[in-house]
Amino acid sequence: MAKGDSKITEKQLISDLKAGQFAPIYLLTGEENYYIDLVSDYMENNIISDDFKDLAQTILYGRDVVMEEVIEKANNIPMLSPIQLIMVKEAQDIGKSRNKTVADWDALVKYLEHPHPYTILVLCYRHAKMDKRTKAYKTISEKGVIYERNKLRDDEIPGWVSNIVSQKGYSITQRGAMMIAEALGNDLGKISNELSKIYITHPAGSAITEEVIERNIGISKDYNVFELQNAIGRRDVERCNRIVNYFAANPKANPIQMVLPSLYGYFIKVMIFIQEPDKKVAAQKMGINPFFIRDYEAAARNYTLGKLASCIGYLHETDLRSKGVRNSGTTTDGELLKELVFKIIH
Repeated sequence: MAKGDSKITEKQLISDLKAGQFAPIYLLTGEENYYIDLVSDYMENNIISDDFKDLAQTILYGRDVVMEEVIEKANNIPMLSPIQLIMVKEAQDIGKSRNKTVADWDALVKYLEHPHPYTILVLCYRHAKMDKRTKAYKTISEKGVIYERNKLRDDEIPGWVSNIVSQKGYSITQRGAMMIAEALGNDLGKISNELSKIYITHPAGSAITEEVIERNIGISKDYNVFELQNAIGRRDVERCNRIVNYFAANPKANPIQMVLPSLYGYFIKVMIFIQEPDKKVAAQKMGINPFFIRDYEAAARNYTLGKLASCIGYLHETDLRSKGVRNSGTTTDGELLKELVFKIIH
């Protein structure tokens, strides 16, 4: 196993672990908690056999310990088992529960000068990347393995959905993947949990269609942000009104805080399309599947760059009003959305 490789994939890391190639320390870090949890769950369930888990596996939580306690556990001699696993979940919080504002990472640096030969220490540093400038990070890089995962961009989510569904033995329509991405955002854990509802009721090998998504996840195939974008692009007044009325009646399913960023991203993509004559290049710059390029062609015929700039201004104004700025509190999010869409399509 290559030490200090922050480019290592979860597939390679798990493959190395299966082969019994262990490092003295692992740092699992980044903004994408889904993959940090995926790797740490594998470690927790598979490194130490079930017969020795009680004796040779310790799970700690950052807010409950200081670094010195972590090192003390790591220096213990494993009982009966040839190796021991010490895992610290929420490692970014180490020390914060003991009236310390930061963890004493220098203690970890000192430990790594002579790490215990039978200990595997795993630090799950979630929600953010550990600072690469620190001595602790550099030492971990030299002595162990760093696995880092950043959040996917919004335009990468439909492809991720298609890929993860395929790994489970299913297929999904392109519009279905887009529906899920637009409705659930880039929370991979939430997306995975919602898809699991489909796996339970549908046999492997079956197709996940928009109708299946609507029945099992509750995302309407006709009334979602993706359909609203298309209706806005076509300036279909009747369709826009039906969708925003549905949103207003179902604010929890379609919160304005999710609708506005999606519309912002949509208008930016339309602006890119208008300015790039080559459709293949445009799709690449926009970060979309070429299958959907025709939806942006329709919008490009109905909106000028100036109008799109105004639409972005409307979004900014609506966002402020939804947060109470220039809004007395009597205007609901549904009413704000109706007003916004009226300005956009007229």
